[in-house]
Amino acid sequence: MAGNTTNISIRMDSDLKAQAEILFGEMGMNMTTAFNIFVRQSLREGRIPFEISVNNINRETMAAMLEAEIIAKDPSIKGYTDLDKLFADLRK
Repeated sequence: MAGNTTNISIRMDSDLKAQAEILFGEMGMNMTTAFNIFVRQSLREGRIPFEISVNNINRETMAAMLEAEIIAKDPSIKGYTDLDKLFADLRK
C-alpha cells in the first residue's frame, strides 16, 4: 500500500455490511482490502469492473424465456387470441 493513506466513510445497510464482512473474511481479507481491490480494478479498466443491470435473470428464468420463444414460433402448438376460448379449452 502507498505511504500516503486517507480514511473514507461509507454508509451501508448493517446487514449488507455483515454479509460482506463474512464473505471477504472467507477470502482472507477485510472490507478495506476488498474496497481497495475494487477501486484499483476500476482504475485499471477505466470503468466499474462488472456489469450493473436492473434485469438480473438467472439461468432458470433465461431457459424458460427461450422455451417460451420456441413455443411461440412453433406452428404446431395451438395459440389463443381470445381468453374465453383459452379458458374453455382449459376446462375440458
